[in-house]
Amino acid sequence: MAADLRLLPLFALVALVPWLVPNDYYLHIAILMLIWSFAYTGWSLMGRFFLVSLGHGGFMGIGAYGTVMLWNHFGVTPWIGIPASLAAAALLAVILGYPCFRLRITGHYFALVTLAFAEIVRLVIVALRDSTGGSLGVTPETALAEGSGFSLWALQFAAKEIWFYIAFAVWFGGLAIWRAIDRSMLRYALEAGSQDEDAAASIGVDVTRSKLAVTVVSAAMTAFAGALYAQYQLYINPETVSGIAISLQIVFAVIAGGMFVRFGPTVGAVVTLLLTETLRIFVGHDIHGLDGTIYGLMLILFIIFMPDGILGKLLELVRRSRGNAVAGN
Repeated sequence: MAADLRLLPLFALVALVPWLVPNDYYLHIAILMLIWSFAYTGWSLMGRFFLVSLGHGGFMGIGAYGTVMLWNHFGVTPWIGIPASLAAAALLAVILGYPCFRLRITGHYFALVTLAFAEIVRLVIVALRDSTGGSLGVTPETALAEGSGFSLWALQFAAKEIWFYIAFAVWFGGLAIWRAIDRSMLRYALEAGSQDEDAAASIGVDVTRSKLAVTVVSAAMTAFAGALYAQYQLYINPETVSGIAISLQIVFAVIAGGMFVRFGPTVGAVVTLLLTETLRIFVGHDIHGLDGTIYGLMLILFIIFMPDGILGKLLELVRRSRGNAVAGN
């Protein structure tokens, strides 16, 4: 509890961002950081227990496209469309995860299964181009009348300040979910299962149920991030919210920030977005594929030299310095 109270100044500082940034461009970047931080936090719930999923791009696509398709074709408000999309993502997580965990398909094999799932979702979106817009993408039908910048029914807001506080609340909720799981018996069950499934089962741990539970929560969080991204950007396409590229982006960001600490995914989101924007501004499209090459090289370097990520490394250095100070006294 004391540690959480020490974080209050940090949350207060983040809440003041709309008054601290000079213009809407920086506020836009801050909103994207919060949305992606939530998605990355969702993935880290699995990754920290060595359940390496490369399929979260599929869950994000389901959340984004499910919400937009229900709104565009059936007039279903996102207040209903988002829960429906989350339910669909959770159901697919069960269908995907249960046989894998039951048959003990883990490690590289589980990663390959989820990778195929992400690509299937992207291909389905492209194939249903009459409804989804295919590779060209789709825009949610606007509910903002001329001169109006606010539609609660359609969850569409012109003011970026509103979107910032929505994203802030969602990001805070993701951190709360991470903390709740970290302090629950589910964490110990998953840690035991990740070390030795037979030994964990012998002491009464339902390994399959534990893995399935965290997979469903992780998939639902990622789908929610996709739906929120679609509502904020008011434009999505298969390359921005689904497929292998998004799955790998999620994995890289979490590893870069630190998957074993609560704020690691947030640090990963800040670093990757700043890197992306810097490359876009100073390099643009002059060198095709440069950003992907840099991401790849950085991922290799992080895995080799900082497997605990940026924040994990910083915390290790702080603990080491404190230990040296105590030893010196």
